[in-house]
Amino acid sequence: MIKNLLTCAAVALLAASSLSAQQPSPPAEASTSIGGKAVSIKYHSPSVKGRDIFGPRGLISGDRNYPIWRAGANPATLLHTEVDLKIGDLDVPAGDYSIYVSLEDVANWVLVINKQTGQWGLTYDMAQDLGRTKMTMSKPASKVESLKYTLSPNKLELAWDDYVASVPLAAK
Repeated sequence: MIKNLLTCAAVALLAASSLSAQQPSPPAEASTSIGGKAVSIKYHSPSVKGRDIFGPRGLISGDRNYPIWRAGANPATLLHTEVDLKIGDLDVPAGDYSIYVSLEDVANWVLVINKQTGQWGLTYDMAQDLGRTKMTMSKPASKVESLKYTLSPNKLELAWDDYVASVPLAAK
């Protein structure tokens, strides 16, 4: 009886860990160091899964804040910086922020840095915007299945589907 109970518990534990490892939009992080100070982006990475993402009837156009996109899935994407930054033409003091992207023109993305943090990704308050900056657009060599942020000491980049958007990044 105890052996059967332990076997059932082990099977349940394995099933639960397998499900959490296959989250539809798993958590991810990109980080870099600028002048010895940490800069990071924490986000949840959705996948294309054969869906239309950015088209007029795409997945993102169904978000209630469209054309503002939460630039990830689940909770709002979080930018943490221990150093004052220049992101594009925007001054960003050290601290914590949420990241959104304006898709008013899907071919020309605009990065939105928002002072509100800790909210669900679809909770967007324009009054909390620190500011906005244009991103440089390019095409990836092949479709990017899962949303990916990349940080380097001189660039913030996000890639998904058939789009790569980047913006210069520097200590201020």
